[in-house]
Amino acid sequence: MLEVKNLYKSFGSNQVLKGIDIKVDRGEVVAVLGSSGSGKTTMLRCTSFLEKADSGEMIFDGSHYEMEKIGRREIHQLRMHIGFVFQSFNLFANRTALGNVMSGLSIARKVPKSEAEKIAREMLSRVGMLNRADYYPAQLSGGQQQRVAIARAIATNPVVVLFDEPTSALDPELTGEVLDVMKKLAEDGMTMVVVTHEMQFAQEVADKVVFMDKGVVVEEAPAKQFFSAPKQERTLQFLRRTMRDYTYNI
Repeated sequence: MLEVKNLYKSFGSNQVLKGIDIKVDRGEVVAVLGSSGSGKTTMLRCTSFLEKADSGEMIFDGSHYEMEKIGRREIHQLRMHIGFVFQSFNLFANRTALGNVMSGLSIARKVPKSEAEKIAREMLSRVGMLNRADYYPAQLSGGQQQRVAIARAIATNPVVVLFDEPTSALDPELTGEVLDVMKKLAEDGMTMVVVTHEMQFAQEVADKVVFMDKGVVVEEAPAKQFFSAPKQERTLQFLRRTMRDYTYNI
């Protein structure tokens, strides 16, 4: 359903992505792991065209694109089918939770106001935030803001939703409520690519894990295999460092 091939991206003389390949099947949850600076977020932003890749190919829902040559109209059409959840929520401060969710429908898709409001309320209910529909972001906790952001991302019925470290800006006690929402979306069959440091989420929810380091994919495997029997020494080092009780099962 989504495939990116040979993705390169540099910022000045700093080459951040060095030929990334990633493939996502419909209904699949892919967790992208790696240390800070490994290129995870840049890969996600290039995939959603928030950053323009230096080179690479994308196959999306059967259509093929040269990522460095793609035009504005094609980018706009692709974004209509790709949801994005930011690390820092990116809600409009002057709009209520309901208004934030409605914005992607009424502005980008020109959905009539009454229909947009109906959909927005359904999405807020889906993430457990309907009772805060009339609250502004400043009146919400970080976890509540992120749940509103997720409702906004799924309101347009995207083919895939990209999550950029959705819990990293949250206190530990608020992280669980966001992860619970994401687990329910996964159970409902939503296609998701999740850049995360939440190892338990990757173990329990992801179908596949992609491990990145220094701008390349070091290892890609089904989640169970990735955690129980990693093939690369660099992967093993990462798991031992990030998971306190990690044991390598031979």
